[in-house]
This record gives sequence, structure tokens and C-alpha cells, in this order.
Amino acid sequence: MSKSLRLSEKWFRRGLWVVAAVFAAFLIGLGGTIVGDLPKVEHTLGIDDFIDRRAADPLRASLKQTEAVEERAKESFDQARLKYAAAQQASRNARESFGNWIATRQATAQPGQDAELIERTRSLDALKRTEDAARLAVEAQQQISLDARQAGAGARRQLMALEAEANKKLAMENRRVELRVLGYRLALTLPLLVAAGWLFAKRRQSTWWPFVWGFIFFALFAFFVELVPYLPSYGGYVRYAVGIVVTVLVGRYAIVALNRYLARQKLAEAQPDLVRREELSYDTALTRLSKSVCPGCERPVDLKNPEIDFCPHCGIGLFDHCGRCDARKSAFSKFCHACGADANYSGSTTQFST
Repeated sequence: MSKSLRLSEKWFRRGLWVVAAVFAAFLIGLGGTIVGDLPKVEHTLGIDDFIDRRAADPLRASLKQTEAVEERAKESFDQARLKYAAAQQASRNARESFGNWIATRQATAQPGQDAELIERTRSLDALKRTEDAARLAVEAQQQISLDARQAGAGARRQLMALEAEANKKLAMENRRVELRVLGYRLALTLPLLVAAGWLFAKRRQSTWWPFVWGFIFFALFAFFVELVPYLPSYGGYVRYAVGIVVTVLVGRYAIVALNRYLARQKLAEAQPDLVRREELSYDTALTRLSKSVCPGCERPVDLKNPEIDFCPHCGIGLFDHCGRCDARKSAFSKFCHACGADANYSGSTTQFST
């Protein structure tokens, strides 16, 4: 159609398409905000909403207690291990010193050193007792830590069993919430799609067509972006089924529209030339002629051939002669391109060249 429009009209139409795009963008932004807030109408649920609290709370308290005991036992174990290592080193040093002293005493064989021997033996025994006590302290802390870990493992297994059951219930509830939110999306999106379909069928060429097309773009975006990705999959069955239904509906509409169009064309081609010409708008005729097709039947015609004045497919007149200057011109022109005379000059009937 652009070749048949005035220059200003072309720019106006381009500007109106910009208006349609901007209008659609604002509608999409508003719709996205509304759709994004839809999940907020549902209460956010967690595992604690489904777990047996009377059984879980004591287990959780026990876990916290055993973790605290295990942490304290670890700290005490580290301290006891350091003390045990120090006691071992002191006992080792004392035994080495005692061994050296015994060797010296045997070499000198001085009876006066018997009292010192007894004292050194006592000191060595005391160090050994200290080492044993440190070792027992380490083992005690290890036992405490082991008991805490075992108690915690038992409580954790019981709690995990309760949480597993609660997770199943939570998953089922989340699925129900998703379905409810999907229902909200459907309730919002499908009426928009129906309205867009009606506007496309009835109002897409009206005076307010920029807003009509903007709303259509918004409805399509809402359906394919805000709704389709959130459809439950169920292994792909739902999405494939929805795709099949949408394809069948669109295909059926296209087939019915094509058959209606062909029926209208067949009926129009059976009417007289003058009636068919009056039913064609000026812009529509020029648009089809610019595409080298017949304005009446829309079949290809070689308009550059000067010998073709009528459509060879439907017989509608394509070229005639000016009543004033007899110049060959388009039968759909309102004025002669050679002399500027009105196409209906002198009130005579239109003369077609043969």
C-alpha cells in the first residue's frame, strides 16, 4: 500500500506504527508487573508448615545440644592433647636423664647416691602418672565427642525422615499453588487474547488501528511470554497439547478465512465489470496494481504489456482511453495523466480499448 500513499501519509502511518509499538510496550510493562505480582497472593509455605513439630522440635533441640557438646569436647580435646604431648615429652626427658644418671652411678659405684636414686625414681613415677592422667583426659574427651556424634547421628536420621515426609507434602502443596497461580494467569491472559482476536477480526483497519495493533501485540506477548513458559509440563504432554490446540484453532481460522475469501472472489468475478470496479477502493486498486496483480482477482498480470487492457483471468478492465485526449491510462485512475481530465469526462461511458 505504501506506493499508493501520499508522502505525508506514509510518514503519518510510520508514526502511528511507532505509537502502536510504544502503546504495546507500556501495556506489556504493566501486564508484566501485574503477572509478576500474582504469586504474592499466595502464602509462601516452608517445610515447617508440614513437618510434625511435636516430634521434630525435640530432635532439633537434641541436635543443637549434641553439636554444642561436640564442639566443647573438641576444644577440650585439643587442650588435653597438648597437655598429653607435654607430659609425654617431660616423661621422655626424665627417663633419658635418669638413664644417663644410672649409667654414671654404675660407673662410679658410690653408695652415697642411693638416696638420690630413690628420689629420681619417685620423680619419674610422678611424671608417668601425670602422663597417664593426660592420656586419660584425651581419651575421655574423645569418648564424649564420639557419644555426641552418635547421638546426633541418630537424631539427624529421625529428623531427616520427618523432613523427607514434610518435603513430599510441601512439593504437593507447591504444585497446587503453581496451578492456582497458573489459573490466575489464565484468567488474566485468555480474555486479553480473545479481545485481541476480536479486535484483529473487526477493528484492525479502523480509525484507531494503532491502539488496536498495540493491544494485539500486548495480548500475544502476554500469552506466549507471560503464560506459555509457566504451563506445567507433565513430561511435555501439556505444552505439546496446548501447541496442538493453538495450531488447530489458528489453522482452522486460516482455512475458513481462505474458503470465505475464495467464495467472495468467485462471486465478485461473476458480477459485471462496472459493479466490481465500484466495489474496489482507489487505494486498494493502486496497491494491487503496484504489485503487478489484477485488482479484481489478485492474479499476476503483465501490466507492462501495452496490448493487455483487460485481465486475462477475470476480465476486469485494467486500461482505457481518456475521453478528452484519447491517451491510454489506467482504468482505475481518477484523472488522465496526459491532460488531467476527469476520468468521467463529458459524462460518457467508459471506453475500453480492444
